[in-house]
Amino acid sequence: MIRQIVPFFNEAFGVLAGNRTRSILTVTGLIIGVAAVIAIQILGKGMAGAVTGVLSQLNDRSFYVFPNVRQGDVAKAAIKYRDIERTKDVFPNIIVAVPAGTVDRLMSVGHDRARLALSSDSDIAFANAPLAYGRALSHDDVVAAAHVCVLTDNAYKRLFPNGGFPIGTSLRVAERRFVIVGVEGRPTQGIVPVNFGGDVKIPYTTYVREYLRTRPLFAARFIVRDPTKISETEIGVVRYFKAIKAGRAEYQTFDRKSFANGVDGIFNALTLVIALIGAVSLLVAGIGIMNIMLVSVTERTREIGVRKAIGATRTQVLAQFFIEALLLSLVGCGAGLVLGVAIGWLVDRYALVAISGIVPSLPWLQSIAIAVGFATIVTLVFGTYPAYRAARLDPIEALRYE
Repeated sequence: MIRQIVPFFNEAFGVLAGNRTRSILTVTGLIIGVAAVIAIQILGKGMAGAVTGVLSQLNDRSFYVFPNVRQGDVAKAAIKYRDIERTKDVFPNIIVAVPAGTVDRLMSVGHDRARLALSSDSDIAFANAPLAYGRALSHDDVVAAAHVCVLTDNAYKRLFPNGGFPIGTSLRVAERRFVIVGVEGRPTQGIVPVNFGGDVKIPYTTYVREYLRTRPLFAARFIVRDPTKISETEIGVVRYFKAIKAGRAEYQTFDRKSFANGVDGIFNALTLVIALIGAVSLLVAGIGIMNIMLVSVTERTREIGVRKAIGATRTQVLAQFFIEALLLSLVGCGAGLVLGVAIGWLVDRYALVAISGIVPSLPWLQSIAIAVGFATIVTLVFGTYPAYRAARLDPIEALRYE
């Protein structure tokens, strides 16, 4: 079987090589179309993966509640700390409820000063950050409303420009003094800084006593016991806050899973729309292949007549022209695959990874499947008819053709 097919491939190579310019122009549209669709697929997956990777720093058991910015007066959605604290009694799934937000203060360590953002945190952290020095906030720190703090990598670099061991050092914030018990390591991110809290984190009980007191809040953070029930807990908390305001305020929530799913959905939709636009060039390329194959059949009508006159069957003639269309499709889709993967990888490696610092997994198998699928479709849909027309030619009429 293979020995019978090999001559057809050799002859098809010879015909396409003999019309090199025409063959190159024919497959150019196919190359561009396949490359565009594959590059768009890779970039869409890469962007969604980068966003999801950045969000992976958030505790998957945490969520935020904050006023809906589309309401007329956001101030009427302000809530009090005692209302946030009560959610732990109303909703058994909530184990941590703390105020969200930061206060900017001038801070100093020795003679080094910097204006940094101070925020509250719990012994169950809202962001998963590795520690470079010391320890995280403990349950005892929270219960005692201790004057201790954990610095982010940014705060450490600004307050300790010459480096050094920070644990046990005093951090002054105006007249207040905090003991540094830990320093977070550098987060995994690129040129776009991502910070899910302040630069200096203190126990939320200390934050409430020293900086919040009875002032209203506009956002709160929660950690749940069972992450599978986080959605229903979010809905319940929103209803609870709305009931406190007698329905005169609107709130919305944010958590890692729902946001990541939303981002994936947006990128998938955009990728699909843009890919469909790119697929138009594939349709044009397929029509071009069919057109050039019909021209080839017309140009070789007399040759087909001679072949049939000396014993060539319809199947052999059909196979000859079908293989020519197959080679054009394989070359075009293969080159488009390489070009599309190269473009997608380069943009992902030198743009998305540089921006986010996250290396997302790319859909290599999906890209190969797209290229193989388009090659198959173009060959079957646009290559079959010219091959069938060549096979149906009457040998007598073909020999008379000039």
